[in-house]
Amino acid sequence: MAKRLIPSLNRVLIEKVVPPSKTNAGILLPEKTTKLNSGKVVAVGPGARDRDGKLIPFTLKEGDTVLLPEYGGTEVKLGDKEYHLFRDDDILGTLHD
Repeated sequence: MAKRLIPSLNRVLIEKVVPPSKTNAGILLPEKTTKLNSGKVVAVGPGARDRDGKLIPFTLKEGDTVLLPEYGGTEVKLGDKEYHLFRDDDILGTLHD
């Protein structure tokens, strides 16, 4: 049975991207370059509410690649995959090509 998680309020479900440890030519990369904290947005919640009760929509959407803090988030395991749940405020930025 496949499970799908829809985050609550201003939370975002992220699948961390593991950068390659070696180039196409076979050169091994140092450990520091493999520590890039980026991830792909899998699901977003409806958003937070302001004092008047109005919904503050998300600027992120499913499929966006984001830069994450080194620490934080909550690990979530769905089936055999691991995800991380972050608040919208914790995400540092969006990565574009």
